[in-house]
Amino acid sequence: MKYRFVDEQCVFHRVSVLCRVLTVSTSGYYAWRGRAESSRAVTDRRLTVEIKAVFAENHQTYGSPRIWKELREKPEPTRCSRKRVARLMRQAGLRSVRKPKFKHTTDSQHRLPVAPNRLPDIVVVRCNQAWVTDVTYIWTREGFVYLAVVMDLYSRRIIGWVVRPRLTRDLVLEALRQALVRRRPAPGLIHHSDRGSQYASAEYQAVLRENSIIPSMSGKGNCYDNAAMESCFATLKLERIWRGTYDTRAEVTPDLFDYIEGFYNGRRRHSSLGLQSPVDFERQHDLC
Repeated sequence: MKYRFVDEQCVFHRVSVLCRVLTVSTSGYYAWRGRAESSRAVTDRRLTVEIKAVFAENHQTYGSPRIWKELREKPEPTRCSRKRVARLMRQAGLRSVRKPKFKHTTDSQHRLPVAPNRLPDIVVVRCNQAWVTDVTYIWTREGFVYLAVVMDLYSRRIIGWVVRPRLTRDLVLEALRQALVRRRPAPGLIHHSDRGSQYASAEYQAVLRENSIIPSMSGKGNCYDNAAMESCFATLKLERIWRGTYDTRAEVTPDLFDYIEGFYNGRRRHSSLGLQSPVDFERQHDLC
């Protein structure tokens, strides 16, 4: 690697200076230049091209575990180790985006009835056993819009989502109704949310009762009770929303449709699902 660096930089600096700084001999460098490229180096170069292609196809969001999985599951699989992929990614300067913190939109300053947290009492083993939901905000040059999402806790599939310019009960109700139409769950489904006034409202709770859905809410001030939904929003913002700027509110919905329906549900490999996408996970287990 040192000799390769010298070879790349010798157009800018003297070879003798580069070799002295890197503590290698100039004779060794010239001997290296006279040798043919090793078969290992040729394979590494070809594998790096494949890695870069997978990295680009997945919006530059995959680290070495997911890229290794993609390479292994291609129609014509690429045989390589996960450590080798990680090494080549480091050498190529390929790093997946990281998840920063973000603030929340919960308004729990109300006197509406709240439900207990029922998630700790169940083991989720099938789809439509537990749904989680939440709201987040998205900045545009025209002002904020709000995104309400309903997700199946078993498969991590987003089954209802709506974008609107205001944070209202209609926003979360529309996302819930979308999920109900798509899934038509049997009675007994647990629906988990925070204690926000939109979810605690009489209108929202009435829809839950009409569909024999059991409400569940996070403890006061404890966002970790809804960790799966928080993780979903962090991923969404990091991998799509914060990587550009929306000039208008109208741009948000089609862009999120491309990400949620085209990538997050159908293609993105989730670590909680054994590096499968939600759609593939549901298809494999045939429980949704």
